Amino acid sequence: MKKRIMILLLSTLPVQAKEPALMLLENYKNQDITGWVMSEKLDGVRGYWDGKQLISRQGGILAAPDYFLENFPPFPIDGELFSQRDQFAEISSITRSQQDKGWHKLKLYVFDVPEAPGDLFTRLATLKNYLKTNRTSYIEIIEQIPIRDKNHVRQFLQQVETQKGEGVVLRNPNAPYENKRSTQILKLKSHLDEECTVIAHHKGKGQFANALGALTCKNQRGKFRIGSGFTLEDRVNPPAVGSVITYKYRGLTKTGKPRFATYWRKREDLQETP
Repeated sequence: MKKRIMILLLSTLPVQAKEPALMLLENYKNQDITGWVMSEKLDGVRGYWDGKQLISRQGGILAAPDYFLENFPPFPIDGELFSQRDQFAEISSITRSQQDKGWHKLKLYVFDVPEAPGDLFTRLATLKNYLKTNRTSYIEIIEQIPIRDKNHVRQFLQQVETQKGEGVVLRNPNAPYENKRSTQILKLKSHLDEECTVIAHHKGKGQFANALGALTCKNQRGKFRIGSGFTLEDRVNPPAVGSVITYKYRGLTKTGKPRFATYWRKREDLQETP
C-alpha cells in the first residue's frame, strides 16, 4: 500500500529535464547599439523547445498538450510563452499545471533558433521556412525592429509601457546565440528588476506585528533585506523560504547591493528545483 501511494505521489510531480543553457539578458546601460534591433519584452514564461519537448528556464518539462505541440519543429527554438499584456499570473498558472488549464490561450513567441547557422535574421528564417509547410497557431516569430537611434528606443519603450507592456529587448543581430548571460542582448525598462531567493522572514512591528515585516534575499549581489512593496495578503501569506521572487530597485549602492529594493511578485516559474 505504501509503495502504491509513493508511486501516485511521484506521478504528480513535474518531470525534470536537464536545465537548458539559455542566452540571458544583461541590462541596457547606454551601450552603443548602432545597427541593433529591438522588440517588445513579453512578460510571460520562458519556453525552450529542444526539438522534442518544451522546457522551462529551470529545466522543468512543461506539460503542454499534444494539440499545442503539434507541428513544432524537429530543431530547438527559444521563446516566451505569452497570451497578452498584464496577464503574467494566469500565464504562470497555466504553464505550471500538470493539467490543461488554458494552453489554447498561449503561443510560443520565438526570438531565436539557437542551433541554426548565420545571423539572427537567418536563424529566424530557418523557422519561418519550416512553418510555411508545417502550420501551427501556437508559434509566432517576434518582430525585430531596426533601431534608428537611441531616441527611437525611448519612444518605443514609452509606447510599450503605455500599453502595460514590460519593456524592450535590444539585440545585436550579427551576434551568435550564446549559452550564457550575454552583452549582445539587453533589456530596457523604466525600472530595474532582478530575481532573488528568499532565505529568511522577519516579523513585523506595529500594524504588522503578527505578519511579515521584511524578508532577506540572496542572489549574485549577496544578501539583502526587502521590507516594502508587499500587499496585506503578501504579509499574511509571504513567499516561502526557498522561493524565488522578483524585486524592483533603483541602481546599486557603493557596496553593490540593490538600492531601494521593493518586492514585486513571486516567480512560480523560477522556483529552485530539489
